[in-house]
Amino acid sequence: MTGSTKPNKPFLVGVAGGSGSGKTYFTRALQTRLGKSACEIVYQDNFYRDQSKRFDFDGGSVNFDHPDSIDFTLLAEQMKELKTGKAVEIPIYDFKTHSRLENTLRVEPRPVVLVDGILIFHSEPLRALFDDLIFFDTPEELRFQRRLERDVKERGRTPEGVHSQFFKQVKPMHDLFVEPSKNFARTVVCDVGEFEGVLEDYCGKLKPLS
Repeated sequence: MTGSTKPNKPFLVGVAGGSGSGKTYFTRALQTRLGKSACEIVYQDNFYRDQSKRFDFDGGSVNFDHPDSIDFTLLAEQMKELKTGKAVEIPIYDFKTHSRLENTLRVEPRPVVLVDGILIFHSEPLRALFDDLIFFDTPEELRFQRRLERDVKERGRTPEGVHSQFFKQVKPMHDLFVEPSKNFARTVVCDVGEFEGVLEDYCGKLKPLS
């Protein structure tokens, strides 16, 4: 699961927020500014547990927004490895079959590693590993519209299924687990208009590390 030891030990940044909050757009924009040779992204979504036997291909009984759906033990273990300067082989999750693929994704210990996920601040062992924590606090209506567009275009879902899942599962889990985890963040982005300013601030803050 690990590779050769590297001299650099990453600065680990957690980027959290609700589904459709803009956190993934932010992490990718930040990586673009810093450069892929200096910045790596790890997605919580890669660590979903296999749900292929329960998923009915349009939501159903599987609650992907509950902490139990994520293998946080493995995620924390691999982030510890990265922080010691070792490469890791992280899982690849297929959102069409809802199973882990046999092949893995090698992640190198870049100077900056961004971890993206809605529930990453909920898990205490994982949260303790972060050197910095950012939370995107985005209005529910905007988060829903973004999720609707993504799931229909990228994951083959129906609008009806996305709507049902959002208000039966995503919203309740957001209110119960995601929103409270905002209290652990060092930076909270409360308005869409703050995006560019926060991005510039973090570029300036992380650039010397890269």
